[in-house]
Amino acid sequence: MSDHKKQFKDILHDFNDAMLTTIGSDGRPHSRPMRVAKVTDDSDLWFATSKNSGKVDEIRSNDTVAITMQGGGKYLSLTGTAELIDDRATIDELWSEAWKMWFPQGKDDPSITLLKVVAEEGAYWDLSSTNRLRYLYEAGKAHFKGTKMDMDAIDVDGKVQL
Repeated sequence: MSDHKKQFKDILHDFNDAMLTTIGSDGRPHSRPMRVAKVTDDSDLWFATSKNSGKVDEIRSNDTVAITMQGGGKYLSLTGTAELIDDRATIDELWSEAWKMWFPQGKDDPSITLLKVVAEEGAYWDLSSTNRLRYLYEAGKAHFKGTKMDMDAIDVDGKVQL
């Protein structure tokens, strides 16, 4: 596994929340926050949603989605294909009591379905801990020299095929 792919996967596991972007029937992107239910070793993401939500209709029309995550000096995006999965065993496996506010009947709520995003490509920026110090050093150096910052010198970002 490449260093960039490993770094991407490590950062992906740091997040509990994501912005999911789907394409509406009007051709415009629609984004909304989602709680991550599971991240797989292949960087696929699982979410719980209502069968009656607008995002479900959008995914049925166009299954290409984007995910963005941000926090603690880390930034991540991925694109992939969304799948709607109505599998009670997997719902049982992933169930969180925190979901009860959306699904009052619990994991047996008939409106619950799962949304799996099969990751295809991604990108990250990691400006946390020592990376932040390297970034600030290179930014300061470029500022005082009047030159463009050399992002390759700090290796804080990468693009990956998943």
